[in-house]
Amino acid sequence: MKDLTQGPLIRHILTMAIPIAIGMIFQTLYYLIDLYFIGGLGANALAGVGAAGNATFLVLALTQVLGVGTVALISQAVGRKDREEANIIFNQSLTLALVCGLAVLVLGYSLARTYMGTVSSDAETIAAGLVYLNWYMPGLALQFALVAMGSALRGTGIVQPTLVVQLLSVIVNAFLAPILIAGWLTHHPMGVAGAGLASTLALLAGVLTLWIYFRRLEHYVGFDRKLMAPRWRDWGRMLSIGLPAGGEYALMFVFSAIIYWAIRDFGADAQAAFGASSRLVQGLILPAMAVAFAAGPIVGQNFGAGLVDRVRACFSGAMLLISMLMVPLALFVYWRAEGLIGYFAKDPEVIGLGVQFLHIVCWGFIAQGAIFTCSSVFQGLGNTQPALLSSAVRLFTFAMPVVWLSTQSGFRIELVWYFSVGSTFIQALVSLLLLRRQFAHRLIPAIAS
Repeated sequence: MKDLTQGPLIRHILTMAIPIAIGMIFQTLYYLIDLYFIGGLGANALAGVGAAGNATFLVLALTQVLGVGTVALISQAVGRKDREEANIIFNQSLTLALVCGLAVLVLGYSLARTYMGTVSSDAETIAAGLVYLNWYMPGLALQFALVAMGSALRGTGIVQPTLVVQLLSVIVNAFLAPILIAGWLTHHPMGVAGAGLASTLALLAGVLTLWIYFRRLEHYVGFDRKLMAPRWRDWGRMLSIGLPAGGEYALMFVFSAIIYWAIRDFGADAQAAFGASSRLVQGLILPAMAVAFAAGPIVGQNFGAGLVDRVRACFSGAMLLISMLMVPLALFVYWRAEGLIGYFAKDPEVIGLGVQFLHIVCWGFIAQGAIFTCSSVFQGLGNTQPALLSSAVRLFTFAMPVVWLSTQSGFRIELVWYFSVGSTFIQALVSLLLLRRQFAHRLIPAIAS
């Protein structure tokens, strides 16, 4: 356990953010390795895996419910020096992870075909997406155990073991991707099925490694079968904090699904360009997100300890650091857009559409950084409903005009990207206003008490 209620806040943010950033760089490599080999399979495979990958936002939504609730409650328990409470929450999160993993397997295999038929009209794209999901679904189920254990460690202020696990997962995926996707050594390429299987096996290696760490090295929180029997009150506490945060990712799924639906008449090239470019952006901004993620447990521990001035200072420091990262990243993406997308797409039409996407959306990076930071602070305060509200505002301001425009003659694909950036700035403004309101309602009463 690491005490984050003492010492310089910027140093705490950097101390936690640097390992998280390194881990997210590994996660970026995870994205890019898959994208590189899938891109070599053609536009239909790229479009199918991109559309199928969007469904993972629903799984991320559920893992966020689990992870955010776990981090918030454990970090606040650590701030109060309540080790017993931290252990109860950890073991309850493991039980909830098992239930969610089983649910994903059942629902995922049942609804995959319906989903792919909704977001794409191309038979080859649909087929590629279904094959990918069939092999990746067990890996999605394993995410819950990984998140439960990693979130418990983050709540106690420890991030290094999760970093090692992420590195291991990237190494396993990097080793298996060319073998399973392209048939290196075996001369039996599995194509998109190999991409799904490589990801599943990499996640399995990560879960097993983190489980061994908890069994042998972790001493503040640990496995206890007696504490794993469902406790509905604690589930309710985790869900009340986590559900709004999970709702954010569910809305992201809806957001991307609307894009796939709106551009499907532009063909597989357009969907492949969006799938590759958006996945590239997700990978590139992960290191910057590390700063925002680091703020959550720091805010949680200081809020739990009643140190409200440090909560405000943590937000200000995180915003400064993430802005310093996002601005140069946006400039780099704009400058090197063609080179970046060219690594993962070979068709000139896909590359051209991808460059257009990157040139527009990169200007929303700074607003995205503000959204991430506010969301993490909401998590630390134990109230994630404002983050869900700001996400809903973005979805509404994006979906209404885009759905209407897509039915009009002369509809151009770049209009989708412009409305995406505009709605991002609206969400950032709403998030900042809601955070200001939270500070007024929750921190001032804390000072008075």
